[in-house]
Amino acid sequence: MGGTAAILARRGLAVLFVDLTEGEPSRHAAPGVRRQQAEEAARILGVDRITLEYQDRLLEDTPAARLGVAALIRAHRPRYLFTSGGCGVHPDHKAITEIVLNGAFYARLSSWEAVPGGEALADSQPHEIERLFLGHCRMEPPWDRFDFAVDVSEVYDQKRAALAAYTSVFGGDQQVLLDRFEAEDRYVGSLVGVEYAEPFRARGPLLVDDPTVFRKVRYG
Repeated sequence: MGGTAAILARRGLAVLFVDLTEGEPSRHAAPGVRRQQAEEAARILGVDRITLEYQDRLLEDTPAARLGVAALIRAHRPRYLFTSGGCGVHPDHKAITEIVLNGAFYARLSSWEAVPGGEALADSQPHEIERLFLGHCRMEPPWDRFDFAVDVSEVYDQKRAALAAYTSVFGGDQQVLLDRFEAEDRYVGSLVGVEYAEPFRARGPLLVDDPTVFRKVRYG
């Protein structure tokens, strides 16, 4: 969703990326390099970024992890929350989705001072997000449908540059993944009549004030 993040940042919205782990150990870089590359990618996209201290490969949907995400949601009080779709070959991806969904639920609950272990939320005010959206991770199986797509054609050079910053991810035999990522964005774009687009699913039904907000696509 790097293109979508760049679009939102260009619109003047504050965008925060939250990495639950440092992604270490990395296959193609020394320790610490991946975090530097993540920060550079965020700079290219025009967004902020923070990293939590959970362990890559061992990430689990635990109460502690939920509370950690809920504390961030309460601190930053976002309108919109994005996470991955929660499947694929990497077990961390499924865990991340569950942590974020459950963390968002925790963030809206009050009276944490009465819950043993709830101290992380005891001194903050509840916050309920407006919408939760799921983006497609390229390590997940292809989607047979999506609820909406964001036209990222105008910022695609930014997205390319941000992805290219991750030489610790796309080095060696993994460099071919960059072409696959772009091919998927171009394919989704072809479905909605633009050059590049990123697909999303909504956690709940989408509501609009009137149907004229939708852009024209071929065949309606």
